[in-house]
Amino acid sequence: MKPNALLRITSLLTVLLATLHLTSDIVGGEVIRPGGFLTVTLILVVWLYAALVLAERRSGHIILLVGSLLGLGIPFLHLSGPRGFVGRDFLFVWTLLALGASTAFSLILSVQGLWSLRKGRSIPK
Repeated sequence: MKPNALLRITSLLTVLLATLHLTSDIVGGEVIRPGGFLTVTLILVVWLYAALVLAERRSGHIILLVGSLLGLGIPFLHLSGPRGFVGRDFLFVWTLLALGASTAFSLILSVQGLWSLRKGRSIPK
């Protein structure tokens, strides 16, 4: 499979996992500040736009790179909290693990795409 198609698939998977994670956070009692839903929605829309529309461009790879770095921080933020994973359900922990794996893979693919654009080669479609 071509790197660009893999980047699109992993980015879409990451958006799905991020929404599952946020839903689990909210249902589990985490409080989202006023305007938090709008902020999260805008971030996910930009991420989807970068994955689906800008995937062939440098700007798309940069947005996906930054999103992947932010997504990698989610499991670490939960681990560094006072409770960690204590009292969380199976789906919550699984989603964090899968989110960490998909964002790490997206990070690798976006760096690879930026590197190939830097060398002047076109990205395989």
